[in-house]
Order: sequence, then structure tokens, then C-alpha cells
Amino acid sequence: MKTAVYPGSFDPITMGHIDIIKRASVMFDKLVICVMSNAKKTPIFTPDERVELIKRATAGIENIEVTSYGGLLADFAKQQGAGFIVRGLRALSDFEYEFQMALTNRKLYPDADTVFLTTSAEYMYLSSSIVKEIIRNGGFVKDAIPEPIAEDVIKKIRP
Repeated sequence: MKTAVYPGSFDPITMGHIDIIKRASVMFDKLVICVMSNAKKTPIFTPDERVELIKRATAGIENIEVTSYGGLLADFAKQQGAGFIVRGLRALSDFEYEFQMALTNRKLYPDADTVFLTTSAEYMYLSSSIVKEIIRNGGFVKDAIPEPIAEDVIKKIRP
């Protein structure tokens, strides 16, 4: 069974993330979406809230599992028996950081390869940070976040 892990902060999940999830889910037998902690970020949603939002946003995709983890990605991938780590790339600026992380994860867990998927063109501008900024300032986010969770995301960010 080919198992892959798709890690991220997903604060909140965007249509760019959904694009990667849908495409990766047909490449692997099992795709584990993992909400990870990132010390450089101050999340708006708790890990449990993010897991729940992702589950609702990905309802209907059969071969995925959604969870959270607070340690090293390499350790999580090993625990899952994953042979692959999926990462999305929006622009060239993402590549240097992602390449460094891929090499680090390979060193820590040699049994997993990192697979890079480029985001579809219509989502290249999207990031969770941009979505939060738009919402905070009263902007419209249609097609930026999944419809099943849009109202909850807006309420949390702009009460």
C-alpha cells in the first residue's frame, strides 16, 4: 500500500490545499493529512478545529485520513509507514525552503521521498495568511476557501 503524508498548518485550509489533496489522493492508496505545529506561526484555529475543518472540507474523498501531530514530520511519516511526503509549491519562492525541508526529512527518515505538486494556476496566489488578511479587512473570499467551512472560518476570523 502506497501511503503519503500531506503536512501543513492549514490555518485555515484553502482551495489551494484542496487542489493538492484531490490530486494526491488519486496518486496514493492512502493520504494522511496532518495538521502540524509551526513555532514560527501563531494560529487562529486550534489543531482540533483545523482537523475538523479539513474533515468537513474533504468529505467524500475516500482514501484520506486527517489528524494532527506536534513533533517532527519525519517521525510522523515513519509512524504512519509513509513512503512519501506531499508538498505543494505555489511559486519559485516556495522551492528553496521546501527543498531544504525535503533533504532534512530524507536524512531523518530515508524511507520517505518528498513529492512536489505545483498548485493549479487559479490558486497560485492563495495562502492561509492572505485569506486571513482578506477576511480581517472585510474582503470577499469566494473560491478561496471551501464552501462547507466558509461561514465558520469567516466567523472565527471576523467575529
